[in-house]
Amino acid sequence: MVFIRNQLSSFGVEQPWLDPVAFVILITCITLLCVIANFITKKVVIRFITHIVSKNKYKWDDVLVERKVFHKLSHFVPAIIIYYFAASFPTYRTAIETLAITYIMIVAFSVMNRLLTVFNDIYQTYEIAKTKPIKGYIQVAKITIIIIGTILVIANLLGESPLILLSGIGALSAVFMLVFKDSLLGLVAGVQLSANDMVRVGDWIEMPKYGADGDVIDISLNTVMVRNFDRTVTMIPSYALISDSFINWRGMQESGGRRIKRALHIDTSSIAFCSKELLDHLREIHFLSDYIAEREVEIETYNTTKSINRSNAVNGRALTNIGVFRVYVHEYLKRHPGIHQEMTLMVRQLAPSENGLPLEIYAFTNSTQWTIYEAVQADIFDHLFAVAGQFGLRVFQNPAGSDFKWMPQRATSEGDRYELNEKSE
Repeated sequence: MVFIRNQLSSFGVEQPWLDPVAFVILITCITLLCVIANFITKKVVIRFITHIVSKNKYKWDDVLVERKVFHKLSHFVPAIIIYYFAASFPTYRTAIETLAITYIMIVAFSVMNRLLTVFNDIYQTYEIAKTKPIKGYIQVAKITIIIIGTILVIANLLGESPLILLSGIGALSAVFMLVFKDSLLGLVAGVQLSANDMVRVGDWIEMPKYGADGDVIDISLNTVMVRNFDRTVTMIPSYALISDSFINWRGMQESGGRRIKRALHIDTSSIAFCSKELLDHLREIHFLSDYIAEREVEIETYNTTKSINRSNAVNGRALTNIGVFRVYVHEYLKRHPGIHQEMTLMVRQLAPSENGLPLEIYAFTNSTQWTIYEAVQADIFDHLFAVAGQFGLRVFQNPAGSDFKWMPQRATSEGDRYELNEKSE
């Protein structure tokens, strides 16, 4: 300031104008210096750093550039210049230095937050991130930095010790507990989810209470984000995964097989003993030829040994069409290329009901992909619906409208025949 005043005085500037003009010139010079320094930092220094980062073999420093950490660091330069020139304004020196330090602190805490984000991005590139996500902990660290930064900034502006503010915050702990209730619950839930390996990014979870049925795409401090199969996104509170029940299909995905558990309902009136003609027909099915031959020998030996009179089909042992069909279905599944042969494979009868006799298939496909699973399941039941009639069986189905439309005509025919019989008598 003194140097500028002396130069102005040498140029003949009158005494009353020396201080205002010198003040304006100094502020203009400081402003231009800050602009030039900021320009050089961003356009030269940061561009040079970016060039070096892009050319080396490391990947983690690329994240620093993507998150613009170096751009944020460039804000230190103008603040340092302003702080250095604060002594040129004795009247406002304290205020200028306080504001400059405050700005430096805000930039510093902002850089720390970005570094935490960079750390999380780098961590996400490792496989362990799928089983042990740390996004919730990163968010807690950010909240802590913001709280500490706010306390230090306010203390700096007031010129008081941060400890005085901390003692006042202790009295507001109940308010903080209320404001950050979800964050605290989410933190505890995040620790439990991670420690017990309950949910990972990429897991298929199902939680009907929240309308969630799809893949987990993000786990944060407060929420778990699920992309449903209809491409909608559901946000579930993290603590809800601890307090409520949900289904995680990870075990199925890791096992390599997905369960088929579906029944074919057989009309019980079509179940009967196999006649000789039916057995001759079924013997031509290559899945059953050996089975029928072995069973016939076994049954014949049993009936002969026990001297059973076979003039009545009820006596002794005999093959039934439903039993042979059940064996056929089992053999068919054992040879199906879409069925996992190392997992449980079973064809069983369930309790009969008003819808007939359920013949349930319990097996696993060798692919967990939804489209392949549905294709295999449909292929199996397409075939079984088509071949059931070959065994003299009928698949149960409730009467449709097309079945009822013939009833009046049939009833009229029966009535006509009844009238003719009465007249003939």
